[in-house]
Amino acid sequence: MKKKSDIITNAALFNGLPPEQVEKISQIAVDKFFEKGDMIFTEGDDGKGFYIAVTGLVKIFKASPDGKEQILHIFSPGEPFGEVPVFTGQPFPASAQTLLKSHLLFFPRNAFTHLVSNNPSLALNMLAILSRRLRMFANQIESLSLKEVPGRLATYLIYLADEQKNKAFVTLDIPKGQLASLLGTIPETLSRIFTRMTDQKLIQVNGRHIAIIDFEELKALALTGKKTE
Repeated sequence: MKKKSDIITNAALFNGLPPEQVEKISQIAVDKFFEKGDMIFTEGDDGKGFYIAVTGLVKIFKASPDGKEQILHIFSPGEPFGEVPVFTGQPFPASAQTLLKSHLLFFPRNAFTHLVSNNPSLALNMLAILSRRLRMFANQIESLSLKEVPGRLATYLIYLADEQKNKAFVTLDIPKGQLASLLGTIPETLSRIFTRMTDQKLIQVNGRHIAIIDFEELKALALTGKKTE
């Protein structure tokens, strides 16, 4: 198992912090282990701290009274989540559940806010993370409210290409059923869109592995919701 200090050093939230500050953060971090499908916290729970994924995958979602689920984000290793209540002191605004067996680091609210108050560079890192998260959710809201499903899927594939640094080939990081929820649709509709985009020679699908045949046309679909003529 990786040392806490190594995990913290490589996390974007703590990027650039000196070793002595990393060591202080390591001292308050608590290892948490979850099986696939375990609930980490539920919407409305007291926000007693936040997490960083070490291994596994975690989905953040909201559920309606009739059981319909909207995934807000999928977090992979190195990403923090649940951090907003650390500063607001309010309950968690959504629920978190593991998609895979996961190892997380938990940072208790009181201990972490004490460290932040004494380390301005840590506060700036946290502000940068929260600002990026805000832009991410703004883009998601725009996509769900203004774009049809093909445009949402194209946007997600462009996002994956950027994250995986490969414009020719991407691998879905979540099952297609989870992706449908993330994009605000149902699996049957998503499957039809994948088939249509394959017929249009934009992509070629092989399970979770997707070859991007025409990156520029995919970008046009992401931006405008339709292919260029």
